[in-house]
Amino acid sequence: MPGTFEPLPGGGAAVALDDVEISIIRSLAVQLLELIGPGPGADAPGDPLAELFAEGPSEPPADPVLRRLFPDAYSDPEQAPDSPADAEERRAHSAEFRRYTENDLRAGKRENALAVIRTLDALAPVDEGGAVLKLVPEESRRWLGALNDLRLAIGARLEITDEDDTDLLYRLPDEDPRKPMVMAYLWLGGLQETLVTTLMP
Repeated sequence: MPGTFEPLPGGGAAVALDDVEISIIRSLAVQLLELIGPGPGADAPGDPLAELFAEGPSEPPADPVLRRLFPDAYSDPEQAPDSPADAEERRAHSAEFRRYTENDLRAGKRENALAVIRTLDALAPVDEGGAVLKLVPEESRRWLGALNDLRLAIGARLEITDEDDTDLLYRLPDEDPRKPMVMAYLWLGGLQETLVTTLMP
């Protein structure tokens, strides 16, 4: 089972991870949490009304990774250019949609990243190093969301926009400074793919 998720009886998934792999995934999840930032109730913890009525931002994030994680709802790069009036209307719709949904999206992504950290921290090491991670179905879904977000984040940093860009990554020379990020991107993709398979009926 090394490096790939396998289904568990009764649902859930398991994967064998060595110490380095555990450290890499945990570190990436922590970085993702820091990038997403605290929730809307961070200034008034324990105040559920503050969180319930907090509005999110209306403008897209400046950071390219956050723009990839929280894209505009009404923008389609494949679409022919709009007239100025249509473009302004799309921007207004996107701003309103973002204001009412981004906080919830951020909360979901935070919960997924936290689930990854918690399950890794709860692992019992085996004698030869590493551990076998066993996830119940709900944890599997949270891991799947976090793996997707991590790959989107790394893909944004690597400026990957389509499958052709991924093919070029395989041919990067070892001395290219992007190589470690590329290896993480491809490895997380393999984990994500096998985890998807375990969740299929």
